[in-house]
Amino acid sequence: MCVLTGAGISAESGVPTFRDAQTGLWARYRPEDLATPEAFARDPQRVWEWYEWRRELVRRVEPNAGHRALVELAGKVPRLTLVTQNVDGLHQRAGSTGVIEYHGNILRDRCSAEGTLAGRSSLSITGLPECARCGELLRPDVVWFGEAIPRQALLEADVAAADCDVFLSVGTASVVYPAAGLAESALRSGARVIEINTESTALTPLADIALRGPSGDVLPQLLQALRR
Repeated sequence: MCVLTGAGISAESGVPTFRDAQTGLWARYRPEDLATPEAFARDPQRVWEWYEWRRELVRRVEPNAGHRALVELAGKVPRLTLVTQNVDGLHQRAGSTGVIEYHGNILRDRCSAEGTLAGRSSLSITGLPECARCGELLRPDVVWFGEAIPRQALLEADVAAADCDVFLSVGTASVVYPAAGLAESALRSGARVIEINTESTALTPLADIALRGPSGDVLPQLLQALRR
């Protein structure tokens, strides 16, 4: 089984989507002002303030029934590969292992110079997070607009989608590629594709089964059916 999750499952825990997070003070900024390499180069202070605010939002919430159901589901099938477009780490907090993070993780830091995960220096000249190894600025370990999905995540997700018997699309609008192409790859390989979403998406006409409702309701119901 291959499972792809999107913003919908996190929204059920209270995590705002990227667009929803541009509220209040941040409403006047465009995505290009907050989530691009160019924005970070121009004004790292502004970018870090926005991401620290978003990190605090993520830390306040908890995994929901949908996240927990996927943990249990993984124990009922020979192999389950979980791919997420979300950056909040809620799947891991729920107990999922081996999660393929397509867009990174907002709670981690990455060195802007070396591109590797890094710890923070205890002495910061700029007042912003700096790499303990080389002293350069750290950045959130997320994929910004204009950046490529990490190659390893791409490869592992592609293999899982093309080699599964069942593909679950959970809480994703299925419009952002290359993630949206995973369901198409599964279909081409003969997998049964099941969509779980509160509304119709671009995937709905192609899916074998489309289940309407929040993942926190639908996934536990699927588990209940499997227990019979």
